[in-house]
Order: sequence, then C-alpha cells, then structure tokens
Amino acid sequence: MSVSGGRDDDGAESPQRVVHRRKAVALRYQRNQDTAPRVTASGRGLIAETIMKKARESGIPLMEDPDLVNLLGKVPVGDSIPPALYKAVAEVLAYVYRMNKSFPV
Repeated sequence: MSVSGGRDDDGAESPQRVVHRRKAVALRYQRNQDTAPRVTASGRGLIAETIMKKARESGIPLMEDPDLVNLLGKVPVGDSIPPALYKAVAEVLAYVYRMNKSFPV
C-alpha cells in the first residue's frame, strides 16, 4: 500500500516543481509475519513519484492523505509504525481491503 501527499504549500506552481514536492510512503503488513505495519519505502519528489508508479504498476491502491504521509515519513524505512499511528493506518488498510474486494485482481 502506498500513501501519498500533496505539495508543501498551497501556491500555484509548474507541474515540474510539484513533482519535486510530492511525498509518498509505502507500507507493508503481513498478518502472519508483522506485529504492526512496516514502512518499506519513503521519499519525496522523484523518489515519491517512483514509489507511486511502482505501486500503480503492481496494482497496489494509492491513497492520498498529506497529514498521514508527513507523519509516516518520519518513520525510518524498515521500522514498524509507532502505536500512535495504528488507528490512522488501520483506516488506510480498511480502505485498501475494501478496494481489493470491489476490484479483484
């Protein structure tokens, strides 16, 4: 699953500048292996665009939530999310599960 965020400000900018300001965080949660969701990738700008492109190519749902991506972006790649973010991430996972059920791959 990939969570993306918008720009850092509300000003109108060229598309090229917007690409450099996008943020994305990828999460993994495997019920039988992980005690909590884990950050598997995180970045901004072109790295964020690459994360989102790979997610789309793999059929992984994207969800845009700038506040959550800012918080998740502080979690080091490879670490589990902190308990304070469990509820917010649970809502994202519920969204992903609903999407998967609506659109079987």
